[in-house]
Formats: sequence, structure tokens, C-alpha cells
Amino acid sequence: MTTPSKHPAAWSRFTLAAIVCLWLITVGNINLWQTLAALPGVAGARGLWFGVVFGVGIAGATFALLALSAWRGVFQLVAAFFLISAAASSHFMLSYGIVIDTSMLANVVATDAREAADLMTWRMIAFLSAVGVLPALWVVTRRVTPAPLFRRLWQNSLAAFLGLAVAVLSALWVFQDLASVMRNHKEVRYMINPLNGVYAAINLAAQQLPQHRKPLAVIGEDAALGTSYNAGARPLRLVLVVGETSRAANWQLGGYARATNPELSALAARGEVQYYRDVMSCGTNTATSLPCMFSALGRGDYSPSNGPSEGLLDVLQRAGLAVLWIDNQSGCKGACDRVPNVNTRAATHPELCSAGECFDAVMLDDIDARINALPQAQRDKGVVLVMHQMGSHGPAYFKRTPDAFKDFRPECESAALQSCELSSLINAYDNTVRYTDHLLASAIAWLSEQSESDAALWYVSDHGESLGENNLFLHGLPYSLAPIEQKHVPQISWLSGNMQTRLGLTAACLQAKAGEPYSHDNLFHTLLGLADVSTALYQPQLDITASCRQAPQ
Repeated sequence: MTTPSKHPAAWSRFTLAAIVCLWLITVGNINLWQTLAALPGVAGARGLWFGVVFGVGIAGATFALLALSAWRGVFQLVAAFFLISAAASSHFMLSYGIVIDTSMLANVVATDAREAADLMTWRMIAFLSAVGVLPALWVVTRRVTPAPLFRRLWQNSLAAFLGLAVAVLSALWVFQDLASVMRNHKEVRYMINPLNGVYAAINLAAQQLPQHRKPLAVIGEDAALGTSYNAGARPLRLVLVVGETSRAANWQLGGYARATNPELSALAARGEVQYYRDVMSCGTNTATSLPCMFSALGRGDYSPSNGPSEGLLDVLQRAGLAVLWIDNQSGCKGACDRVPNVNTRAATHPELCSAGECFDAVMLDDIDARINALPQAQRDKGVVLVMHQMGSHGPAYFKRTPDAFKDFRPECESAALQSCELSSLINAYDNTVRYTDHLLASAIAWLSEQSESDAALWYVSDHGESLGENNLFLHGLPYSLAPIEQKHVPQISWLSGNMQTRLGLTAACLQAKAGEPYSHDNLFHTLLGLADVSTALYQPQLDITASCRQAPQ
């Protein structure tokens, strides 16, 4: 009599790989199939055939990757990772209309625990569990048939070759339709789970790893203070406020119908504040835009793969100015690494901080004491203060504003944006713009009190945001695919009377230029001009204020 085995039946690793592939190309790619079904160019029976063959091709490529990893202790972990990462990608693509590319993955890597917590909703947990975690648990708990090393080697190689052959033949079979879709609808290539994530990870590693081997590029070694720093000159007080996720479309100063900028609008009506209507960002996420906007290179030449480099703040500090970066966000992405900096997110202000997060006004708290702690020799020449906002960071917009500035109600009080009425979502976002308005007006009021200084404030957001247009939310789409809402950003300037005299310009001249097209490329050179710092890096044609300036007084 045969004794029943105590062990569960063993599975072939290739059978498991096929099951995983079947799950991934169906449930794991819901967003892809929804997108393809909505394209008029692949409709009808031809479209259905294209979808089937395209899916077989994706399965073949995925099977090839799983076959290459089909080794003891590795295969089931890789399969589980594919399942969970595909589920996470699907959730965010379905919920917010984003796609998974290198810049989006870089943004994910740069996200800290507090930002990640905003994204954790019960809907996400349920979706991730059902589509990713449970299938992954099923895979890792299967017993896999063992095989000798040599047999496993040739079997894995053959299986990978066959999977790749299926992918190539499938692509050739529907090449005409495939080429048309990929050419006319580039977003589709970033929706193919899990291949989009694998490609993005490899590309990100290829960009980031060389940086650690490259030395820091030193720039602006010739930086020097200009003639406005002559003996007896008043010290400079230059404040740069870097906005977060603020889109120009919702700024009252730019023509938005709602009163999102009542305090700045009052200043603008008196000719004190200039609003620049046509400003484009360097990227569509903080990890890209922030280092780019402080770089001397501009969007056309800037790339993370260039390696580490000094930026605007290094040049200003080298010229002899005191520089301070105050951050109420998740860091400066390298822009402030070599200057004094402080993060206010861990502050304990009784009114401005709660639940491990602070409202942006905390950056103005104890501001004079922070400046007085800077080296006196540099401080006596001038101070450049950068404030990096939490601003309109989503999806939990409701967390960014104190009750006193929730002018628009009812307000969406969930990070699951799809669960909110669009009107309440816009209310929550508009309240963040209203609070930014108050922060900037408060900073201008503080600067106005510095009568012994020549003061100026410049504000520009790092990127914009989608609020449901074309079913898109948040930001981070590839720049070539991103809608205008993610790239068109607000920008303002304010110069005290002393500062206008110092630079020999008028607010009226700046106002006359405020309708011209600008971008983050102008920031580096405009700030050098405002600070009157000379260096061969400076390009006057990119300085917004240059044509308004006369010889410094």
C-alpha cells in the first residue's frame, strides 16, 4: 500500500510563470486595455485582434523575464514583485491618470513617509491586496519542482528565448497598428505592466548610478558682488519662495474667477506686485523641477545623468552673500546641500503644527533669529532666503490649510480624490492657493518692515497640477505628454522702493514685461541680476529684470 505524500504537489516554475503572465496581462493591465478600447484607431474587430496579439506579446516579454529569473530562491520573489508592483501601478494609473516612467519612478523614490501616508487609502489597500498581495502570496507558497543546475540553465535559457520570440513575432504581426498607437499615443508605452516599471527602474539606475562616481561640478568660481555693494550700501534682503504644485489656472491674479489671491491682488492693484502670466516649469514633478530650476543649464541641457553640480545658491554664497534655505517639504533635492538649511516639518509650533506636519507660515516663525545666526560678514552684505513650501501638495489638499483660510466649502477631506465631488476637490485645492496668497503677503509685509535693507521677493511654483481634466489628477506625466495644467505655473515679484532705487528700475517696467513668455530657465539669471552678482554664467537675455535696470545707484 502506497503512503500518501505529506508534501503538496510541486509546480513547474514555467507553469507558475505562465499563470503569473496571464494574471498580469488581464487583471494587472486593466488601465492599458481601457485606454486602448477608447482609441478610435483600434476600434472594432481589428482593434480586438490587435489587443489580443498585443497582450500575447506583453505576456511573451514578461515570461522571458520570469524565465531568466527562474532560479531557486529568486523566481518566486521576482514573480511576487511583478504582481505587487503591477497592482500598485494599476491603482495609481486608474485613480489619478498618471503613467509610470523614469521621472515618475524618481518621484516615488524621493517621496518620504509622510507624503506616502497621504496616498494610503482604504481603496488603495483593498485594490493592492486583491490584485497584487494575495496573488503574490499564492505564488510564493507554491512548492516548485527542483532541477539540477545544468538542466535549469538550459531550460531557463530556452524558455526565455521562446518568450522573447513570441513577443517579437506578436509585434511584427500587428506592426502597423502597434507603430501607429505608439507614435500617436505615447502614453500607452508607459502603461504596460510590469514592463513599464522594469524599464523605468533600469533607466533610473542608469541615470543615478553614474552620479555617485562623478565629482561635484563647481560653477561660478568668478562670482563677485557688483557695484551696488559699495561702502555704506544697505544690506540686501532677497526672498525666493518656491511654490509646490501650484498651477497658474487657479490664480486670481491670472484671471481665475475665484478670489484665491485677495491679499496679493490688493498689492497688485497698487502696482506693488507683478504677476507673470506665461511661465512654464522645468518639469512636472519636484524631483525634476527643483534641481533644474536652480541649475545654470536650463531645461534643454539639464539632466539628472549629468551628475552632481553646484547651482544658484552656491554661486550666491561664493560671491559673499549669506544664504539660508528653509524647507517645509521633503527636502531641496540637492539645491541647498552646501548652504545653511533647516527643515521645519518637525517643528512644534502650537498653532501652526499638528499631526507631524506644519502649515507653511511656520517658515516665517523666528525668521529674524534664523537670519541673525548666519555669518555676520556675509549678512552685512546681504541675505538670500529661500522658503520651500508644502503649498498645494496633493492628494490631501485639505491638510495644507488652517481653518481660517478655508474660504471655499464644502472641501474634499479625503486623499482618495475619486471619492469626492469634483467641486469639493477644487474647493480644497483653491484653499491651498488662498493660503499661499496669505504666506506671500505676510512675507512681503515682513520685508516691508526691513527699512534698513533693500528688499525683494520672487515667487514661482515648481510645477502645476491636474484636477480632473481629461480624467487626470496630480502631476508627474512625461513632459511631452503632460497637459498645460501640469506645466503652466504662477510667478510674482515684489521690490521695495529701496530695491528699485538700488537697481535703477521701476515696478511699472516689470509690470509691462509681465505678459511675456518665461520659464524656469529665467530664474537662475534673474536672481543673479536682482542680487547684483557678476559671473560669466550670467546671461542677461534670460534675466527678466535686465532690460528694466539702469546702472545700480
